Parts: sequence; C-alpha cells; structure tokens
Amino acid sequence: MPFYICPQCKERSLDVDAREGFSTQAPACRHCGFGFLFELLDDYYPAPDTGLVVTDQDRRVLAIGRGVFELTGFPEADLMGRDLVDALQFSDAKPVELAREWGVRRLGEQLSIRTRGGSEKRVVADVFPAYDDDGGLLVALTPHRGVQEADEFQRRSSS
Repeated sequence: MPFYICPQCKERSLDVDAREGFSTQAPACRHCGFGFLFELLDDYYPAPDTGLVVTDQDRRVLAIGRGVFELTGFPEADLMGRDLVDALQFSDAKPVELAREWGVRRLGEQLSIRTRGGSEKRVVADVFPAYDDDGGLLVALTPHRGVQEADEFQRRSSS
C-alpha cells in the first residue's frame, strides 16, 4: 500500500489506488487542501522544522512547503521554476543527481546550502524520487544539529 506525504503541511497518509474517491484525479491533501500528494515507498517522518521541496525531472522547483522559508529565507516566489541545486547553492549535487538518475532514495545526506541572506547553513537532506511518469523529486531539508543543538531542540519541543 503506497504512502503519501503532503509537501505543504507534511501530513502523512495511505491510499489504496492513488485516486480521489471514484474519480481519476490524484489525491489532494485532506488536511490542508494542497493540490497533490507525493508518493513514497515507505512511510517517512520529517522533523517538525523540516522543509519539503518538490521539483520536476529537471530539478526545477514546483512547490515548497512550510519550513522552507524559515530555513532558507527564500519566499516561494523566489524559488518557483528555478533549479533547486543552483538556487540554494547545494555544496554537493550528487545526492539529488543519484536520486534523479537512478530512482533511489538518499537519506541523511550532510550538505550545506546558501540562505537568501548569503550565509552558509548546514542541513541534512533526504531525497526521494517520484514514482510516477513525471520523474520529479521530493527534497526534505532539515537544519543540521550537533549534540548540544539536538538536546536543546528536544527540550524546546517537549515543553
């Protein structure tokens, strides 16, 4: 049974036939109303501060979700249609290229990106290929945390 995640609100769901009711339309998010869901082979639990980006087969940004602006400083309009790797100046394009070319997931990739303000920010990237004919990607970007930062984040999240 396929798993789905909403690129906007990160709500996870299951769907038997990848259709909305009895129609031929792809399922939309029942939680936030976003227009499409991204299909995954396995369930995925993004961190609360993870930002999701959907690209087409040429790495051009199609949609960004909550958390991307907070992480990068780029509003949606500044990223739409741009090559994701170029727009965020990924330190290494290899995880994105491997997922795109070979259709394999790349989890826990340690990268750095360049924010809108020009500073370099370390992130952990999880890259998922699309399993439909469009051949795009879902890229999950999470701020990198050292041991101290992770403890502080956990303490703030639980309070």
